Amino acid sequence: MSNLIAFQGLPGAYSDLACRAAYPGWRTLPCPSFEAAMDAVRGGEANLAMLPCENSLAGRVPDIHRLLPESGLFVVGEHFERVEHCLLAPKGATLATLKRAHSHPVALGQVRNILREMRLQPVIEADTAGAAQLIAERGGVEDAAIASALAAETYGLEILRRNVEDAAHNTTRFYVCAPGPAWPPAATPDCVTTFVFRVRNLPAALYKALGGFATNGVNMTKLESYMLDGEFTATQFLADVDGHPHQPAVQRALEELSYFSREMKILGAYRAHPYRLEHQGR
Repeated sequence: MSNLIAFQGLPGAYSDLACRAAYPGWRTLPCPSFEAAMDAVRGGEANLAMLPCENSLAGRVPDIHRLLPESGLFVVGEHFERVEHCLLAPKGATLATLKRAHSHPVALGQVRNILREMRLQPVIEADTAGAAQLIAERGGVEDAAIASALAAETYGLEILRRNVEDAAHNTTRFYVCAPGPAWPPAATPDCVTTFVFRVRNLPAALYKALGGFATNGVNMTKLESYMLDGEFTATQFLADVDGHPHQPAVQRALEELSYFSREMKILGAYRAHPYRLEHQGR
């Protein structure tokens, strides 16, 4: 199997762009769902999967938190991709001829200013690349898509305006997942550890479980809670911390966490992406 990385979406999606940026020269495998992308890795069809976990504007990607812990895959890296929305249209269209803008609802919510400025009617589609494909197939001069520059190249559309997003800091973080763990050596600087846990049904269990990170000076950069199997009483947590599981401070903190948890599983340890280090001032 040659180097192949799976993602959810159509060719030209932002996840496709993230794959190409993180692994230049690799082939990308579009998949109809997150589950399909994970299955491609589990089944040996792809080496890796690029899975979005959170966006600086839209927040977390809930399906990933639900699916990843039970997927059997491991996090072997992270990638941050700047989301640069473009206004795409078929040849012959101009800013003056447009009446409607098609895209994923999250993307439409991130370009409200240009929609209002140009008096464009938003039209919801399943995803950004799918919107670009639809506009390319439909033709005409009244409909545009909000999607990536890669989508314009993929579907033969003109870029009428670049960077139409309302916020310049619109960035998506991805987990890079593989069939097995690939921890760097314990002495590797600037590592991140991702894990999931469920606390015991005891008073102040979460407070006690997390106390070890504070007392050992371990920085927790992410903590998300979500229900399991639709039960209000069954809550699982997904967390990221700075450091490697075999570094003494992190090891002690994880041991304390395990004591107060019903179960705990490390999903991966990997090098921090340069974007993270830059924005943490390191």
